[in-house]
Amino acid sequence: MSYYNQSQFEIRCEWGQKGVEKLAKISDVIIIVDILSFSTCVEIANSRNAIIFPCDRSQEFASEFAHSVNAELAKKRGDRGYSLSPTSLMKISKHTRLVLPSPNGSSLSLGTGKTPTLAGCLRNCRTVALAAMKYGNRVAVIPAGEKWEDGSLRPGFEDSIGAGAIINHLQGSLSPDARAALAAFRDAQPHLQEVIKQCGSGIELIEKGFEQDVDLAAELDVSDCVPTLISTLGHKAYINKPD
Repeated sequence: MSYYNQSQFEIRCEWGQKGVEKLAKISDVIIIVDILSFSTCVEIANSRNAIIFPCDRSQEFASEFAHSVNAELAKKRGDRGYSLSPTSLMKISKHTRLVLPSPNGSSLSLGTGKTPTLAGCLRNCRTVALAAMKYGNRVAVIPAGEKWEDGSLRPGFEDSIGAGAIINHLQGSLSPDARAALAAFRDAQPHLQEVIKQCGSGIELIEKGFEQDVDLAAELDVSDCVPTLISTLGHKAYINKPD
């Protein structure tokens, strides 16, 4: 038994790659939460019936991968076209196949093995929680966090809030970690958009000119999309599987 896998509780919550490694194999379903911006992008794209291929490699590899799966490659945020910007995906065409590189949400999505995997955010918090409970009682919620310059994990306030928003709709015994995320969400809920804009990740995006991305990510419970990771021709992709 691991001291750190929260296995005595049904609803678990742990950060980043180590969280996936500890919880995926002992959970019925895993929810990846990367509010700014991977899981928000996936929700917006999937809700418009686009298909998202997560990718955590270099731009050169991503280009080759996109070609191999007959998909477009997302551009850098701010470039013309689809990117890791939720705003850029608001008018994505139905059935678009898009490779979406991300060092956080994509990487975690590709590390969950055979455990059913969903992408959750503030926008679909209730719907994704209800869908998750259909897989079983043991639900792992993984706030992705960000990376410091040295590659180490930087816990992201926005992902803790997003995890808590999902946990708010889950039923079962909560680990202390899950309770902490839930408490953070409930504290932030009355002024959600304001606090997301005031956290480090929000400030960074706003100063770079992407305030609309933050606004979209801070919208609460506005979507019935359930981004579900499937295997297609040996590759993983998110599609919308409505509850």
